[in-house]
Amino acid sequence: MVGVDFGTLSGRAVVVRVADGAELGSAVHEYAHGVIERALPGSEVRLGPDWALQSPQDWIDVLRLAVPQAVAAAGIAPEEVIGIGTDFTACTVLPATADGTPLCFETPSRPHAWPKLWKHHAAQPHADRINELAARRGETWLPRYGGKISSEWEFAKALQVLEEDPEVYARAERWIEAADWIVWQLAGVESRNICTAGYKGIFQDGTYPSADFLAELNPGFADFTSKLATGRVGERVAAGVRLAALGASAGTLSARAAEWTGLPEGIAVAVGNVDAHVTAAAADAVRPGQMVAIMGTSTCHIMPSDRLAEVPGMCGVVQDGIVPGLWGYEAGQSAVGDIFAWFVDSFVPAAYTERAAEQGLSVHAYLTSLAEKQAVGEHGLVALDWFGGNRSVLVDHNLSGVIIGQTLATRPEDVYRTLIESTAYGARMIVETFEKSGVPVEEFVVAGGLLKNPFLMQVYADVLRRPLSVIGSDQGPALGSAIHAAVAAGAYTDIEAAAATMGKRTEAAYVPDAARADAYDRLYGEYRNLHDHFGDGKALHKLRAIRNEASA
Repeated sequence: MVGVDFGTLSGRAVVVRVADGAELGSAVHEYAHGVIERALPGSEVRLGPDWALQSPQDWIDVLRLAVPQAVAAAGIAPEEVIGIGTDFTACTVLPATADGTPLCFETPSRPHAWPKLWKHHAAQPHADRINELAARRGETWLPRYGGKISSEWEFAKALQVLEEDPEVYARAERWIEAADWIVWQLAGVESRNICTAGYKGIFQDGTYPSADFLAELNPGFADFTSKLATGRVGERVAAGVRLAALGASAGTLSARAAEWTGLPEGIAVAVGNVDAHVTAAAADAVRPGQMVAIMGTSTCHIMPSDRLAEVPGMCGVVQDGIVPGLWGYEAGQSAVGDIFAWFVDSFVPAAYTERAAEQGLSVHAYLTSLAEKQAVGEHGLVALDWFGGNRSVLVDHNLSGVIIGQTLATRPEDVYRTLIESTAYGARMIVETFEKSGVPVEEFVVAGGLLKNPFLMQVYADVLRRPLSVIGSDQGPALGSAIHAAVAAGAYTDIEAAAATMGKRTEAAYVPDAARADAYDRLYGEYRNLHDHFGDGKALHKLRAIRNEASA
């Protein structure tokens, strides 16, 4: 099987053996355009604050370059591959024509014609209006999203397009998740998956928000769901599009996609999915109570459960959203690895960079080596991990980071350590919120790039006061996509069976230290105080507004 993971900065492909999940070869393609944040490619058209776009050409290049390279690295004949599965960041969404052509290919000078990356937060005012109206009307879907939907999601981003560039909105015959768009390119058939529709598209109990609700937001928004072109699960609609179950086949590889990838035409193409959600299968964590934290630039927490509850600030709960037959919960932190990268790129003195180079270390590794020598609380700092806003449990991307306790004696390693700790406190806030709402977390499983930092993992174990299990793969999402492809190809009967054989994890790889955990309890108490004080947004929203006015 081939699994392809489309991330924030790159796409990676992995070739996986169906019999046991062994990863035989992989390849990574760095996006040429990366994250488009300041100006449109090849243009002087500037973007506003909190914008984040991507180029669909980068995604196609992953299929053209990374997939053949992974097959070559695996040392197998392309004819041995029986299926391909993909996953994507979400909500990364784009406007397209009815045949799937991205509007940015036709009008590259229009910012709203480009795909909006998951961390595009410029639609926060639109999300605020959606939430206020839904609460006032008592919309029954709102509690399924913890009481607030996010500016990162489909409806808020689409409303922004309508109100800021109505011409692009009118030309968009499709408003489609990149997770579904890439499958369309592979199979030549449009499909929509239950995962992104449920978590990012407010699809609950077989329906979207009503036209009446949408019209009250903006009369021109009343028919928005027609651009989503979906019906009930498995139901064919007028446009011939279906909302498909996870692990299902979206079709077979088209001749054009076979030419791109070098794979055989006609092999199975799995239904699209989200990078975090497929990772549960890669870690064989598809049973109730297994929370998987996929920790990278951001963190997504996903967990199957056999019970339905309203969890404040969760990103959503969707029936069959992770594996068929269970409720799937999602929460998250908008920035984690991004916070550490921002600090290293912006504030670390040249002397530290030179010392790191002398020792053959990255700056991150050098700061970690200094930070891990400290006793808990020695730096005298506490931080709020809202440098990319707050996804859970406050669901407010206009919040911003806070660090208190700095003095003239504060060193870079002190700040670096407290930033790591702040993200662990944010994770604990999420876990505690779930458990207080009656949804137990039985096992905490970690996946993602931050697994490479053992010190960070130990901090999380100590702060959470619970063992951490870890995934047994460096390519969790790609492996998870390959597992879904194995089900789509008929090699396994369901996701659970495929995950049991092909998935990998080590239980209790990190165990909390009682003394450090006690010390962190005190600091976490201060984090909660700050969380409650600044969480109303009064001060942080005002500062953001002043910034936006000054930069206009």
